[in-house]
Amino acid sequence: MAQPAQPPNQINIELPADLEATYSNFAIINHSPSEIVIDFARLLPNFPTAKVHARIVMTPLNAKLLLRALQDNLAKYEERFGEVRVPNDAGFEAPERSIGFKH
Repeated sequence: MAQPAQPPNQINIELPADLEATYSNFAIINHSPSEIVIDFARLLPNFPTAKVHARIVMTPLNAKLLLRALQDNLAKYEERFGEVRVPNDAGFEAPERSIGFKH
């Protein structure tokens, strides 16, 4: 039996029923000439160490597409719920080859 035709740019996404969401309030971003690496971690009060819970490795092209998708989604979010304000003391750091954010 033939499969029904899909629109040209449609991708079927499989989301496993047992997939657990991971909360992150800190990210470290590093890069090489061919990859962008994002480590997602959690900072907890009174704990001096942030534990990395997920590492995502992608090409620079895919990282740029992710950036565009995040910008688009944040713009839509702000249209609906109001501006997301970043306080002056948000803890944003930009060391030489990595970027961390925390709130």
